[in-house]
Amino acid sequence: MPDDKLLLTIGILGGTGKEGKGLAYRWAKAGYRILIGSRTPEKAKATAIELLELLDSKAFIEGTTNLKAAQAADIVILTVPYAAHRQTLESVKDALQGKILVDVTVPLAPPKVTKVQMPPAGSAAQEAQQILGQAVEVTSAFQNISYDHLLRDEPVECDVLVTGTSKSARAETLKLVAAAGLTGWDAGPIENSAVVEGMTSILIGVNRAFSSREAGIKITGIARGEGKTPE
Repeated sequence: MPDDKLLLTIGILGGTGKEGKGLAYRWAKAGYRILIGSRTPEKAKATAIELLELLDSKAFIEGTTNLKAAQAADIVILTVPYAAHRQTLESVKDALQGKILVDVTVPLAPPKVTKVQMPPAGSAAQEAQQILGQAVEVTSAFQNISYDHLLRDEPVECDVLVTGTSKSARAETLKLVAAAGLTGWDAGPIENSAVVEGMTSILIGVNRAFSSREAGIKITGIARGEGKTPE
């Protein structure tokens, strides 16, 4: 995988949604090539145009289908609702072989979105690993970031916990966290994604209780940037 971010293409599946759009904006601004994927290519193209206008056309952003984005990208981000999780993964399975998938999905089950409800696999990320097979490195990240701040270039008072199938995949994902202007931590193996994903329901409940959209998590007691990796 290229180290030069200008050579790295990020495919965002379901990138027309709020979280995908916010991350796309941050990474495009940082110099990455962005492919917005969608089941409806016209919607993806409209989102790409919208983001280019925000960036005064000083970026590479293109709208396409989820499959084409997965095929052309070096690293793929999945930002679809949980209801579309399995179907989307199965549709791009062949295109993801040998790549890293960063799964942002949270297994929310409306209307009880403040109740933690994990799938039989243990988490959405573990489910993705089961669907895609061992040739795909899966990491889990960005679930607890409020999209409201991403498009407004605001500081985000929330850390990003990254779990995944290997240290190297988590390290690549942490590079994307930093490129988005966020603070990331290696949170260990993919099994730990159950805790991170479940925390989202708790934060939704806190936000509702206090009429907010900004509740987040932050690691304390450790100097920023120490960056040690759990075994």
